[in-house]
Amino acid sequence: MKQIAVVMLLALALVGCAVPRADKTGKYDTVVVPSGTFNDDLALLEKHGGVIVLSDAAGLAQVAVVPAFQGRVMTSTAEGPLGMSFGWINRELLLSAKTLQHMNPYGGEDRFWLGPEGGQFSIFFAKDAPFDLEHWFTPAPIDTKPFDVVSQTRTSAVFHQRFQLTNYSGTRFDVDVRRAVRLLGADEVWKHLGLAPMAGLKLVAFESANTITNAGKEAWQKDTGLLSIWILGMFNPSPETTVVIPIKPEKEFDLSPAVAPVKDDYFGKVPPERLVINGSTVYFSADGKYRSKIGIGPKFVKPILGSYDAANRVLTIVQFTLPPDPKDYVNSMWKIQDNPYAGDVANSYNDGPPIPGAKPLGPFYELESSSPAAALAPGASLEHVHRTIHLKGAEKDLDAVARKVLGVGLKDITTALPKESAK
Repeated sequence: MKQIAVVMLLALALVGCAVPRADKTGKYDTVVVPSGTFNDDLALLEKHGGVIVLSDAAGLAQVAVVPAFQGRVMTSTAEGPLGMSFGWINRELLLSAKTLQHMNPYGGEDRFWLGPEGGQFSIFFAKDAPFDLEHWFTPAPIDTKPFDVVSQTRTSAVFHQRFQLTNYSGTRFDVDVRRAVRLLGADEVWKHLGLAPMAGLKLVAFESANTITNAGKEAWQKDTGLLSIWILGMFNPSPETTVVIPIKPEKEFDLSPAVAPVKDDYFGKVPPERLVINGSTVYFSADGKYRSKIGIGPKFVKPILGSYDAANRVLTIVQFTLPPDPKDYVNSMWKIQDNPYAGDVANSYNDGPPIPGAKPLGPFYELESSSPAAALAPGASLEHVHRTIHLKGAEKDLDAVARKVLGVGLKDITTALPKESAK
């Protein structure tokens, strides 16, 4: 019977979900929700530990947050329950009800993680373990451990958890986490974008304020390893989606030729047709067909990332906390490192087959930001804010936003990468 139920759920996910909904009299009727809508994703999430829905007064801008997944923002919409759902959700994994050994990639637009991933201070590898996939394990507190709901309103939810971690070098951390997720009003969003409101654009925006506190009795020190807050957003890829990252021009710095503005060799060097650096703008393919990752370090980073889905006319903007003089970011490379604090501030990942012919993890693409390394005395805290804004509508309006916020227009974005990158 259990197998039959799973098959039926999968069929509903493919053709649309039957969801009970109350009318004005309070009576419930069954409404068929087309696949790909916010309600479709919501129906699936409600079967897996419950979901908190944040909403504006009109019910158009909505955000789905799951406490069981560390207070993760799973998806959002700007058009109400039947509108387009912006987050990537791993429907196959959720429907299977399985718990995976190394990591549970449930998806989500804003998930709480901690770094570093690799190196002598890694929290993903046990002491003296080889740096390979077989020995890589995501710590349970940022993978399978639910966060407690402290409070919630129509537009916000606050979560808390406390746990211990031990890094590759044997250093133990007592960590207290407070995570507040908040739906932003339209007026506030336009102020963050530095623009007057555009009535023709539909939008949804939210931010997570993430605070870690040293709950132990010993100070966290650089020579024994530090943690950092790491926020990752997973989105639906397509051949017509391009990541756009403004950076500081290379000419502003007196750097050796070995220091590049973009790190592009996480999984082997990114092919040139998939990554283009044009002056102070980075363009990266988000087609979900080629596993690759890029990173921007403190010298070149700006507190902004973006992407444009030309097929659906959706512009996504990510803003995050960046200190005036950014430095000491944890290094997540899978090796013993000469400089464990020479890591990236911002990253973008494009999923794809890990080896030719293999199944990709998603596919999806990611926009990520990190806090500086947290050298905290007992009782001290560090906060990192990560903000996600989706705008959907006419190209002329989206073009104006892109030019103001990202420094380039839609034509620049859609023509930056050769068409071959989608193959």
